[in-house]
Amino acid sequence: MMREEKRGDPQPLAEEVEPIRVMRVIARLNIGGPAVHVSLLTAGLNDAGFQSLLAAGQIGEEEGDMGYLAQQMGVEPVIIPSLQREISLRDDLRALLALTRLMREYRPQIVHTHTAKAGLVGRLAARLTRVPVVIHTFHGHVFHGYFGRIKTQLFLTLERMSARWTDVILTISERLREELIGYRIAPAEKIRVVPLGLPLDQFFDLDAKRGILRSELGYSTDTPLVGMIGRLVPIKRHELFLEAARAITVDNPQVRFLIVGDGERRAELQEMAADLGLADVVRFTGWRADLPVIYADLDVVVIASRNEGTPVSIIEAMAADVPVVSTAVGGVPDLLCEGKFGELVEPENAKALAQGIRKALRRGKDERGEQARQWAHDQYGEARLIGDIRTLYRELLDRRG
Repeated sequence: MMREEKRGDPQPLAEEVEPIRVMRVIARLNIGGPAVHVSLLTAGLNDAGFQSLLAAGQIGEEEGDMGYLAQQMGVEPVIIPSLQREISLRDDLRALLALTRLMREYRPQIVHTHTAKAGLVGRLAARLTRVPVVIHTFHGHVFHGYFGRIKTQLFLTLERMSARWTDVILTISERLREELIGYRIAPAEKIRVVPLGLPLDQFFDLDAKRGILRSELGYSTDTPLVGMIGRLVPIKRHELFLEAARAITVDNPQVRFLIVGDGERRAELQEMAADLGLADVVRFTGWRADLPVIYADLDVVVIASRNEGTPVSIIEAMAADVPVVSTAVGGVPDLLCEGKFGELVEPENAKALAQGIRKALRRGKDERGEQARQWAHDQYGEARLIGDIRTLYRELLDRRG
């Protein structure tokens, strides 16, 4: 017979459940999609259900620092100076020791690594400290277009080894997943797609910002502006953009071109622009934090790369209703729905790139723009990303019991 509860009997207390501890590791918070991605996830998964810690390495001298975004979101990363982009046995061992110590202190149930260097060192540290769940995200890869055959083979070997210590490998596009399977990084069932998530609301209503950039540059309100946004590094192929600019100005001398960003090639590219007679046509703006002002006045956004993951500038351009022209590489065709939301052109072909830019300038904004904007919001908004990762983390922990 059930005992009748009497007044004064102690009431059962609800069991207190501690939040799941997650440690996220990235090589550095340089300007680009990965830094935005990890900042959003660390801020978004810091609540009653999750407690997140972000560990990051040192920014290179010629790289733009995006640590300000993490701080704006209330994230204070733990900086590990020895975790750097360059390969260094001494520094890499120091980074491994630092991460191992941090994991032993923090006792994460999940370690989630991002980018190649952090993926190798972070996953090894997680293995040494017996972290229950280990995840790695490929935001792109360096298996073609970056290095020679021997160095590329070394990176492939290291990634295949690291994959054995990993419960799930994430990619940001289906095409990138197929490439990783083709490179035999891991079995197909171990590789999943979770697209990028970005703070896109800032790009949805830019009317109040139109004209600010043109005024700053001394251009009239009807000057056509074509821009590239990102790091000035070889893989981005800015020289193709400059060659396309020269071809376009022959029959459209009023068009102006912007290169937004900075990096190791800036001086070289500025000299190249002068040699092509484009010194008054192409402007180098350096890094800009006020990206809504940039997108508000651009008529076309261009990607000329020979390899890409999922370029943030394309997603932001779609959210801002700016037409896009890109080489058909990496995850870009998936991102643009095989050309439905932008012009896809053959890589390493300046003539094709110029033709794509001309076509985009002629078309201007059309019905595709609103469709692309909605697509960007639905597929790449921050709420979707945080929801996807929250579900994945719980699934993997449940599987571990």
